[in-house]
Amino acid sequence: MIQKEDPMIRTSVGALLAITFMTAGSHGQSRPATLPDSEIQKILAERIDVSHQGVGIVVGVIDANGRRVIAHGRSRAADPRPLDSDTIFEIGSVTKVFTALLLADMVQRGEVALDDPISKYLPSGVKAPERNGRAIALVDLATHTSGLPRVPANLRPATFQDPYADYTAEHLDAFLSSYELPREPGTKFEYSNLGGGLLGYLLARRAGMGYAALVRARITGPLGMTSTTAARPGDEDGPRLAAGHNAQLQPVPAWHFDVLAGCGGVRSNANDMLMLLDAFLGRTKTPLAPAMTLMPTVRRPTGLAGAPEIAIGWLVTKPGAAEILWHNGGTFGYRSYLSVDLRNHAGVVVLSNTSTPAGVDDIGRQILHPRR
Repeated sequence: MIQKEDPMIRTSVGALLAITFMTAGSHGQSRPATLPDSEIQKILAERIDVSHQGVGIVVGVIDANGRRVIAHGRSRAADPRPLDSDTIFEIGSVTKVFTALLLADMVQRGEVALDDPISKYLPSGVKAPERNGRAIALVDLATHTSGLPRVPANLRPATFQDPYADYTAEHLDAFLSSYELPREPGTKFEYSNLGGGLLGYLLARRAGMGYAALVRARITGPLGMTSTTAARPGDEDGPRLAAGHNAQLQPVPAWHFDVLAGCGGVRSNANDMLMLLDAFLGRTKTPLAPAMTLMPTVRRPTGLAGAPEIAIGWLVTKPGAAEILWHNGGTFGYRSYLSVDLRNHAGVVVLSNTSTPAGVDDIGRQILHPRR
């Protein structure tokens, strides 16, 4: 079983409580100006050199002044080479933004519908959980309201340091066929890595290709994100892949995914993630624009302070008059944060090669919506 120290189990929901301070402390008009680069450098230096809560962090910012990348630290604790905009990181649960975008795109193409039951795309013979006649729909998976748990009970990894590597479609199908939902789908928010991974699996089955191939065909290929992949780690990552580190700044192995890749299997860098933000902000023309527009229009309540709503793929925070769409991520060696302010045409990505309890959410929030 995955223990509760798994960052992908606790990162996104745990950060919601920390967001409350920002929401409560913001008043009046929205503040479109992001932090200046000099202030960002100070934050990164303090986090890495003074507090020793990281080996390296890369920040990408988009605002009225264009795109820029600020980096501090090293790609490996014992390696003096600095990080830069091309350094590749595991992005953990930020992968769910990609999976949700695939869903929205397939809806726009007429390939699936948001309210399609998951049974429509499961293999023949696999029983989909229901409650009181209410089936789990694709939109329930994308908004974490399916009633599925955070991780499946039959997730028993061969090695705890690589928890999803040997969880296959056979394991997933067996779990779904025997699981009893605790409530009707669509009625309550409960963050679920299982749900995100299942959504990626179902969309890949509908498209007739693997999840990594689907991400490449529908997102990274059209957007020119040449350094982003959901394929299992291999030699193609090369020296640009930053080594992951735990909170004690010790190196840890990379994660591998099988059937649940849609919940956390993507690796990327700041340059590519800025391309994604450019597209979400409408700064570049892309066939994904209708799907990106659809994602924030579907809202469900979370019942959580600081992020009262969840959209398709995005948590929603409302500091003052602004509205921030965001997601974070974490594996045993990395932390990530992605957010966009559509009203003020700004976005930020923060990538770290260290998995610490503090994460990097606070850095991203302070950059995108500074407290003056």
